[in-house]
Amino acid sequence: MENQITFTRRGVWAGARAALPVALGAGAFGIVFGVLARQTGLSLAEALLMSAIVFAGASQLVALGLWVTPLPVGALILTTLIVNLRHVLMGASLHPWLAKLPRGRIYASLFFMVDESWALTLGALTGGGGDGAFLLGSGLMLYVFWGTATAIGELAGGLVTDPTQWGLDFAFTAVFLALLVGLWRGKSDLLPWLVAAVVAVVAAQWLPGKWYILLGGLAGSLVGAFRRAD
Repeated sequence: MENQITFTRRGVWAGARAALPVALGAGAFGIVFGVLARQTGLSLAEALLMSAIVFAGASQLVALGLWVTPLPVGALILTTLIVNLRHVLMGASLHPWLAKLPRGRIYASLFFMVDESWALTLGALTGGGGDGAFLLGSGLMLYVFWGTATAIGELAGGLVTDPTQWGLDFAFTAVFLALLVGLWRGKSDLLPWLVAAVVAVVAAQWLPGKWYILLGGLAGSLVGAFRRAD
């Protein structure tokens, strides 16, 4: 983290190339969202607008689960806020590098920060990479695939009534398993990951909503921080 941080076109392309295989998997998950959006009653334009503005797969699926008439705006805001609070932890982990860049470039890149682009960028930066544009490039690649997949799912929603029959529901899990392999740095990661998993499972059993996402991530992060301080 002592190296100079740059922000170049080469970094954008490097991030886009690295994200391409992951984007294909995330695209399958985007098809699921498009199918479910159609079944919920959203038009193609509405589904695409949500993917373009929100750009957060888990939150979008949670929103669809609450999409009734009249629309429960308060519940939607609170639930999606809880789901997306993990981005605070994700952004904090990238702060040592991105803080050295101009604010405009930081904010533009952070809009495209999702779980996949964050994981790829963190791996690249901790591995010695020094180009902050990697986050922008990887995020843009995922953004394009997510929007395209949303359209495909929406248009094919009449043909694919049950995404689980095609195994599309497992795409989200498969992508994250692949990202975990890339983030593994050795036995020192085992305890934080284990604590995060246990806390998330317990919270999912005892607390309503999606608090387990935030609590699991926070618990693992605190254990990792304490171990590093020691």
